[in-house]
Amino acid sequence: MEQLIAFCRPGFETEAGREITDAAAAQGVYGYFEPGNSRGFVIFNLPGPALADTLMARLSIHSLVFVRDWFVILAEVALPPADRVGAVIEGLKSTDAEIPPCARVEIRLPENNSDPDLGNFARKWVSPLSKGLRGAGLLQPDPRADSPARLELLLLGFDRVIAGVSVAGNRARFVSGIPRLRLPASAPSRSALKLEEAWKVFLPPEVELDYLGGGKQAVDLGAAPGGWTWQLVRQGMMVTAVDNGPMNGDLMASGHVQHIEADGYQWRPRRGVDWMVCDIVDHPRRTAALAVDWLNQKLCRYTVFNLKLPMKKRYDEWLICRDILEQGLARTEMNFRIRARHLYHDREEITCFVERLG
Repeated sequence: MEQLIAFCRPGFETEAGREITDAAAAQGVYGYFEPGNSRGFVIFNLPGPALADTLMARLSIHSLVFVRDWFVILAEVALPPADRVGAVIEGLKSTDAEIPPCARVEIRLPENNSDPDLGNFARKWVSPLSKGLRGAGLLQPDPRADSPARLELLLLGFDRVIAGVSVAGNRARFVSGIPRLRLPASAPSRSALKLEEAWKVFLPPEVELDYLGGGKQAVDLGAAPGGWTWQLVRQGMMVTAVDNGPMNGDLMASGHVQHIEADGYQWRPRRGVDWMVCDIVDHPRRTAALAVDWLNQKLCRYTVFNLKLPMKKRYDEWLICRDILEQGLARTEMNFRIRARHLYHDREEITCFVERLG
């Protein structure tokens, strides 16, 4: 039996489990997940040899929505207070799996961990653990070595850890899919963090300026009070903010924003813009159809929008919205790239990014 651990927002374990089960089956790899209760992760079981490596070779983490990050499990280890480092070393050496060369170890905590002492312990444990692992030959001597693999430890408590390995080309950019972002006091609302996170998750960091720089034109549908508009202005964009509600006064004083009082679903620009963003809380299928209309009419090149999902059918509703996007965009001769993710700063919604190619 081989296992993967897949990280998600606490409370979305069923959605993450269904998603990875379906995605694996589509790649010819069949397994099952262990449902959990708000743990922020699921265990995906693969009843056969080498299936974990096969799945990781065929399925990209970037194609998943509710699964934010993952790694292959090597061992689950009990941690005696007298020698936790030794227990991890023994647990890794006793596994039958081949451990690829790793330059460093990452210690993770459950997203809903509420014990500050466990977090303090994890930070202090990194140094002696790394030293012990190097001494045992489980980490490369030079922590700066170019190694695609990384040892992973999910610290469930002071007495238990799940150890595994991840590969650089197929793991989240941020550990457990959680970027550490700060909200400046000047931001009109906390929703500003969602757009910033979307850019960090969806845009390749080496070409981020190609997407965001150069005085681009943007439209923000459902803009008030201006959290997403504020992010667009920070990138130097000229923004048309569409909303019947009032915009933040300081943001309007920037000179980069034109406020149009209108229904965001009905309004259209006279000419195409670079970006359309939409954070309107409405029926998700309507928002998906709106994005299709903007893209097919070449009213924007890039779009980020949220889909508010019904609590009892979140995964099923996403599949319907995905079909609306894929089938709607396939009606033209243009090519598009669609990505979606349940971001750390999302709640009951997921965030989608679609770009027109060429």
